[in-house]
Amino acid sequence: MLTYVLRRLLYMVLVVVALSVVSFIVIQLPPGDFLTERMAAMLAAGTEMADSEVAALRAQYGLDLPMYRQYLRWVGGFLGGHFGMSFQWNTPVGELIGDRLLLTVLLSATTLLFTYALAIPIGIYSATHQYSPVDYTVTGVGFIGLATPNFLLALILMFLFFKYFGFSVGGLFSPEYLNQPWSTAKFVDLLTHLPIPVIVIGTAGTAGLIRVMRGTLLDELKKQYVVTARSKGAAETRLLFRYPVRVAINPIISTVGWLLPEIVSGATIVSLVLSLPTTGPLLFQALLSQDMFLSATILMLLSVLTVIGTFISDILLGLLDPRIRLA
Repeated sequence: MLTYVLRRLLYMVLVVVALSVVSFIVIQLPPGDFLTERMAAMLAAGTEMADSEVAALRAQYGLDLPMYRQYLRWVGGFLGGHFGMSFQWNTPVGELIGDRLLLTVLLSATTLLFTYALAIPIGIYSATHQYSPVDYTVTGVGFIGLATPNFLLALILMFLFFKYFGFSVGGLFSPEYLNQPWSTAKFVDLLTHLPIPVIVIGTAGTAGLIRVMRGTLLDELKKQYVVTARSKGAAETRLLFRYPVRVAINPIISTVGWLLPEIVSGATIVSLVLSLPTTGPLLFQALLSQDMFLSATILMLLSVLTVIGTFISDILLGLLDPRIRLA
């Protein structure tokens, strides 16, 4: 198992290096840069920036350097904990994304736990009670959940709560805690605001995983080893959780790698609708303004989140199924 973990860690490092290159190149693909966007906006407003000022700003932001030197400068700062300066906000990137990243990770982790805590037991029950009223109900609700965009569900909930209960479900904090330092009261207030975003963001993922769990478990229940164990008098509950569920849960565990970044990136529109102070809206604004270091850093963090999720999937799969350690 140790060799398996070390091999996955080595792959993880190599993939992160490759992703840092890809993230930086993707940001450089659109024509122009932050200064060209700013000059165009100033020109539209009837003002013009002097050539000397443009040259000074290019030198200040490092935009006059070749792409590879900009990359090395960014990566060098990244390794030292300095992610560069945001052009748009004129603030260190680390300060901008600090609290937002914490809230994003908290929201993503809570949504992930919510998704798995619902999907796995419901999928197991649906598979073991095939064609029952509960199975049909879960299937119907699952298809509705898959077909309903998260942002539409957010809008519906906002409308219903405001109309019938008289308050808004937007944001993660009450107005009086927005600009306050962290405290026990602020944390409790955050917990009271978490359920709606978690339900909205996790609906589609939960519906999809229920379908996966149901389908894979149905396949396992029909296999010969289950029939043989049942014919030898094995207790149904013990048989179910010792053999077929352990095998059927493998595809569910393997989705951690893509489900984590999907929750973060898929929550961008929901965050805009619900006014959530996460990295999604910040990335959206950075991409629109071509804020190179801010957008590249957020993309890089999302990529690292993907790699960490895949690593967790590999370890869990190795623990659940020893055959995978030989791969």
